Amino acid sequence: MEGGGRVSWVKYGPVVSLFVVLLAVWFRSPDDAVPDDRLDTVLSSLLRAEGKVGVSDVAKPKVAIGFGGCVDLIVDGVMLLNKIGVPPTDQPLHHDYIESEVQLAQSFAYFFAPGAAAERFMLNDTLFSELVEASRDLPGNRWAVGGNAPVMASRMATEGCDILLGGSFSPDFTDVLSPHITVAGNIIEEPDIHLILEYPSGASWGQYTSRRANRYIVHSDDHNPYLDSMAEFAEKLKDFEPDLLVVGGLQMMDNFPFQAGERDALLSRLSGLMASSSPSIGVHFEMASFVEESIMEDLLHYVIPHADSLGMNEQELPNLLSLLKGTNITVLSDPNPRVATVLDQMREVYRIVNQRSKDASEESDTYGAKAKPLTRLHVHTLAFQAMIVTRGSQWKNTMSATAKASLTANRHVCGSDAIDPSKARLIMDDSFSVSRQEGSQRIPLQESRPVSCWDEEDYEICVAPVLVCTEVYQTAGGGDNISAAGLVLQI
Repeated sequence: MEGGGRVSWVKYGPVVSLFVVLLAVWFRSPDDAVPDDRLDTVLSSLLRAEGKVGVSDVAKPKVAIGFGGCVDLIVDGVMLLNKIGVPPTDQPLHHDYIESEVQLAQSFAYFFAPGAAAERFMLNDTLFSELVEASRDLPGNRWAVGGNAPVMASRMATEGCDILLGGSFSPDFTDVLSPHITVAGNIIEEPDIHLILEYPSGASWGQYTSRRANRYIVHSDDHNPYLDSMAEFAEKLKDFEPDLLVVGGLQMMDNFPFQAGERDALLSRLSGLMASSSPSIGVHFEMASFVEESIMEDLLHYVIPHADSLGMNEQELPNLLSLLKGTNITVLSDPNPRVATVLDQMREVYRIVNQRSKDASEESDTYGAKAKPLTRLHVHTLAFQAMIVTRGSQWKNTMSATAKASLTANRHVCGSDAIDPSKARLIMDDSFSVSRQEGSQRIPLQESRPVSCWDEEDYEICVAPVLVCTEVYQTAGGGDNISAAGLVLQI
């Protein structure tokens, strides 16, 4: 009997195996794979939503954007660290700034494993120069226009806007900018270099494996922290008469060794510039990676009260919220948060900032201008885009803008205007709760209408899935491109 059992298995084994495979295919979880036709439907639906609104060629939107700019040197981060002999550390640590190879390794490891974006000032000029020289010879390195303001300016010019850009650049730098960009600032001989250490999802460095593609940025920038283009920018701003004023690049001030009182004086001047803009002009502030608590407090005092729109990523949102609630800033947060978590955090930021604005409106500031209410909040994450826009505010076309932001995420990271569904995937859940509160409504992801919008209190919320690029060209500048693209359709 025992021998007969073996013969029976050999005889019918292939049939049984085939049956098991068929059962596995039949009953497999829908999360195991996203069919191509589903991605095609989501893509065509997002394109249709984006295309509902266009930028007028007759009356191009005019946008003033400051401050600063640099040249990005983009390299494979793991390859660079290996080349200069920085070994993987067994002690991932957060550092406010970088002074040594040990601190560089510890800081890189801290953000590399979870795949969180970070940017740090390097006090050690010699080490930074060594990194740059080693990067010049690395295979696959690329040079690109960098800095929040120039990157946002380039995207908005590409999308059909006329731009006034505040920054001090070299002639070579301005030569590669769009003809629709007018520069206001000093001419410098050599632009500052920012070193972008990129890495893909699943990259390995010693014992660490990155959970998602991202970048770690180091710089030794000694021009941009001083906002030295602000005076000329303010002068040209009077005649330019923009539809939108955008402020970014202030993270260059984070942990920079200013003399006592210097940073306060600069931010006070910036506050005056923002406050003096016409009430009819939208003012957007683009957040970034801040780790110094004192500068975050300065932003709450000088900058955020004069902005009616804020843009940020999934790391910067809880960072800002922590400070608004009076607790220590959050250096590292979940790099892949759920929709409900982000929406709850956005509601809190919206509520607290507007309460502060209401309280402050009873007293005029130094410049005689009252704080602006926050009427627009855009958070961009790897998996989705989310916007809160006050009903009846000047911001238009929220649904189309959210779709455009989503599509721009793929276009930038994949490095192609044409989106290829075979090089993308959906990682947002098939349905999401609108809040972490028990009993909250769940909204299903509908392929034919992927942008979900609904009203709450005095605002509208829109959420759109991102077709996450699986063949990453670059992540640096992603947030700036996404924010800029979203703004274009709302002014």
